[in-house]
Amino acid sequence: MAESKLRRRLTCALVGVACAALSPSVAAAHSSTQRLFVPPPDSDGVRQVATLLRQHKLADAARVGTMITTPQAVWFTKGTPQQVERDVRKTMALAALERAVPQLVIYYLPFRDCGQFSAGGAQTPEQYSAFVDAVARGIGSRQAIVILEPDGLGLVPQTVSAGVPDCGVADGSAGGTTDLANQRFALLNGAVDRLNRQPGARVYLDGVHSGWLSVGEISARLVRAGVQRSAGFFVNLSNYRFTEQVAKYGTWISKCIAFANNADEGGWRLGHYEWCASQYFSPEGPVNPNDFSTWHFTDEWFDKNLGAAVPTTRFVIDTSRNGQGHWTPPAGVYPDAQDWCNPPGRGVGLRPTLNTGMPLVDALLWVKTPGQSDGQCNRGIAGSTTDPEWGGITDPAAGEWFPQQALQLAQLANPPLLGR
Repeated sequence: MAESKLRRRLTCALVGVACAALSPSVAAAHSSTQRLFVPPPDSDGVRQVATLLRQHKLADAARVGTMITTPQAVWFTKGTPQQVERDVRKTMALAALERAVPQLVIYYLPFRDCGQFSAGGAQTPEQYSAFVDAVARGIGSRQAIVILEPDGLGLVPQTVSAGVPDCGVADGSAGGTTDLANQRFALLNGAVDRLNRQPGARVYLDGVHSGWLSVGEISARLVRAGVQRSAGFFVNLSNYRFTEQVAKYGTWISKCIAFANNADEGGWRLGHYEWCASQYFSPEGPVNPNDFSTWHFTDEWFDKNLGAAVPTTRFVIDTSRNGQGHWTPPAGVYPDAQDWCNPPGRGVGLRPTLNTGMPLVDALLWVKTPGQSDGQCNRGIAGSTTDPEWGGITDPAAGEWFPQQALQLAQLANPPLLGR
């Protein structure tokens, strides 16, 4: 029997989850009205399940098997327009077989990831626009959740020297005004408009996470990128912040957008996103971004100042790896702890659903593929290519399967992956 057939048979028999993910048919429903698509899992993840079975680690095999056959996103990061259109059409067809809604990630902006672990993307604005157009054609008239450019608004290139972009820009700048920054916002607006021509596409822009940009700064960048013409924005993508924290953060962003676009009372606050309280500061009292109990001071500011403005900008939350919250590195040990890069002791979070029960939150999604590496982290140690937090190994490259982390994400899932 071929190994691939053995892996499929063993995984399906033990895990008892959607064998659709290994040979697509019908996925489990995650909403009272709609399903979310279960794509074919990472082949290395399937191999890990088979290895765990051979080692008689049945519970861990079941955990990893459940994790890789949970609805999650399909990423589109490279290829010619013809290849991308074909691949999107294939994903849409598989989702139609499941009668499910797929999550599609477009990750192809020029100077992607500001030249870091996930560097790449389009070489020219024209190449990027052709890529987006190909995705849109592939979607056609079917429904899809489109996650448009992770880090696309968190890391806005300002200048480039010898091919290396500089994404440093002050808070309060709304993303900067250099030619390169203006190009980034023009491309995102163009992508929103092109994808909006597909009647079933719901487009979400980058809203970063609660440990990054202030509420006012990301609100200004979102509006500049076209969020008021899109379905909304996404938060916590590829990150680890607790759902409760990023739900609060996203709600503040929506309120800040409403605040700065309300023309009542003479329009004195129009465009003043920088006046919004945030996870870092509120005139009502001291806010500690790492102490959730202090965030009520920012709530109080919005309660007092929102006035007649009504928050309507909606958002989705990536819960793929936030079951244990974000990692607090050991103090004083590393030059740059890289708390966002393959942190230890994390677990997958709440299951994907379109039925969130939270105001303004359209969905909880697994956008980052749990088990795939964030990159080759070295915790800022000069000259090192190894990761001391994972026993001194060299982490897999960004997007490659990281079996040690995958197992830990499954074992430390919150809520647990087994017993449901």
